Amino acid sequence: MKNRRLLIVVGLIGLVAVGAAGWYLVSPLFIDNAVDEAFPFELPDRETLDGMSDAEMKALEAEFVAAVPDKSTVAAMPPEEAAAVEALVQEAAAVMTDTEMAEEIPVAADEWIIAAQGNFVGADNFHQGSGTATIYQQGEQQVLRLEDFNVTNGPELHVVLSTSRDDIGQDYIDLGVLKGNVGNQNYDIPADIDLSQYQSVVIYCVPFQVVFATATLDP
Repeated sequence: MKNRRLLIVVGLIGLVAVGAAGWYLVSPLFIDNAVDEAFPFELPDRETLDGMSDAEMKALEAEFVAAVPDKSTVAAMPPEEAAAVEALVQEAAAVMTDTEMAEEIPVAADEWIIAAQGNFVGADNFHQGSGTATIYQQGEQQVLRLEDFNVTNGPELHVVLSTSRDDIGQDYIDLGVLKGNVGNQNYDIPADIDLSQYQSVVIYCVPFQVVFATATLDP
């Protein structure tokens, strides 16, 4: 009788152990693991920003750039979280120091021919842009030049040739990182690019896939 009771107790303990192990293995499939991490960058208030030295401001900007998530990280975020991070990044970018360029047009053996030209406009009330985009040609050499250029600052902005007249579109050529959000600057265009296929120059934020400004090109 005692042996029978012992077997029953052992059996019950075994069932409990198996049940606990099963719960441990299965529970992650249907129990939420809520995470609410803060964006790893906190923007100081305006008074603090105004009191910063140039060196302190540069250090803050470097911290900001390092904290901005890459394109794949943003794509994996829930829409609400991505929107919240984008809003914070926009707020921070708006107070960052402008990066100004003053490049001269490249010296050419012969006279440059203007192949296309357009004026920048902002994408919306926050993302503003102005200045001209001009594509110059000389033989096989092709150069995009931005003049009197000014665009809202932002993280990882790129200069893009788009087949669309007012958006980045599906088929585009990335000419590289924007050198500065203010001033004159040049971007080489590969010689094998058929310019007739491209209708605009777009300033594009890669991590958040947001258009900041466009210049529709006309001959």
